[in-house]
Order: sequence, then C-alpha cells, then structure tokens
Amino acid sequence: MLCQFFIKILFRKEVNEMAVVYATLIIKGKKSFEDVPDRIKEQVKAILVDLDCGDLAQ
Repeated sequence: MLCQFFIKILFRKEVNEMAVVYATLIIKGKKSFEDVPDRIKEQVKAILVDLDCGDLAQ
C-alpha cells in the first residue's frame, strides 16, 4: 500500500522529486524534517501527511 502512495506521488507533476526523496529518507529514519531545505519543506510535509506520516513533519 505504501508503494502505491509513492507511485502516485512520483507521477504528480507538481511535486518536486527532491521532496519525494526527502520524505522517503524521513520515513526510513535516515533524515529528520529539520534536515529538509526550507524551499521544499511544505512539499515534503504534504507528502508525509498524504502517507499518514504527518507526525514526522514536526
């Protein structure tokens, strides 16, 4: 099910590819939300919320 969310997100044109990469790293525990560059924080937060991982975007 998580794969399906990533596939949907990857093929949305308005989402920056780097935001998907950062969201993946946050979910895997390799990065924290504080490590995300300011210019894509909102996109990463939206992705995490879409994946029901919004608590990681704090």
